[in-house]
Amino acid sequence: MRAWASVLLVSATLLAGGCADRRLVISSTPPGALVWVNDVELGRTPLEASFVHYGTYDVRLRLDGYEPIATSASAVAPWYEYVGPDLVAEAMPWGVETRVRWNFTLKPAMETTTGRPELEKGLIDRARELGKQTEAPVSAEPSLPEPASSAPSSPK
Repeated sequence: MRAWASVLLVSATLLAGGCADRRLVISSTPPGALVWVNDVELGRTPLEASFVHYGTYDVRLRLDGYEPIATSASAVAPWYEYVGPDLVAEAMPWGVETRVRWNFTLKPAMETTTGRPELEKGLIDRARELGKQTEAPVSAEPSLPEPASSAPSSPK
């Protein structure tokens, strides 16, 4: 009888199982950047957020005085999340915790690292280059469409 009770207790524990806790751990240098993952605002770095699916996510970071970042980052499944081992991992009574870590380095904005004269000159030079790229070649004699005939057509 005691053996059956022990088997029943062990079986119940294994069947109850733990749960998978998947967390994104996002940090930045410098800290304090506002973070969006797949267009959902998560907060300021450093932060942790739960996620459900592994894969590639769109990530944006913004911090005053620094260039914004718009990129993608991957959450790669560990070996114990693949079919087969995941059955055992999910059955563990203490659960399984996975942490995916992303770190982003923000670059200072050009306005904070460049003097005003250099900044203005660079801006004007880039505007001129863009203007040259968008200019369409002009022919010597523009061709105009012929005007439509306004004379009434005579019945035949």
